[in-house]
Amino acid sequence: MSRMQSLNSPFLLGFDDIERALERAGRAAPDGYPPYNIERLARSEHEPERLRITLAVAGFTRGELDVCVEERQLMVRGRQLEEPGDKARQYLHRGIAARQFQRAFLLAEGMEVLGADLRNGLLAIDLARPEPEKMTRKINISVRD
Repeated sequence: MSRMQSLNSPFLLGFDDIERALERAGRAAPDGYPPYNIERLARSEHEPERLRITLAVAGFTRGELDVCVEERQLMVRGRQLEEPGDKARQYLHRGIAARQFQRAFLLAEGMEVLGADLRNGLLAIDLARPEPEKMTRKINISVRD
């Protein structure tokens, strides 16, 4: 099976990073745990337009969660620590997941992570969307004979 080049138009120059990012996103595991939402928060007079990622992490404490940026990827990891009395428990049914997870979100150039907040089992991570700079530049044409 041949690899399809999605950005191979001669009019798209310098988009190699985007193509690699799309390939990386396509290879990401489609694991649905933990479930998450991504929402756009409108610009206000005090804050720029933002994105908020909300992950359902019920049962995890702040110390069992890790949020960091690694090479333009927002990495969210969770690892529940076993409590001393957990081994003595006898479950008749165990439907609440107690497993570790890792969720990665690829960030566009210039995206800024503003912070993370854990409340009522939901981890909210706010990101600032960069304001693109509008720029026009005249290129001089030199004449060579």
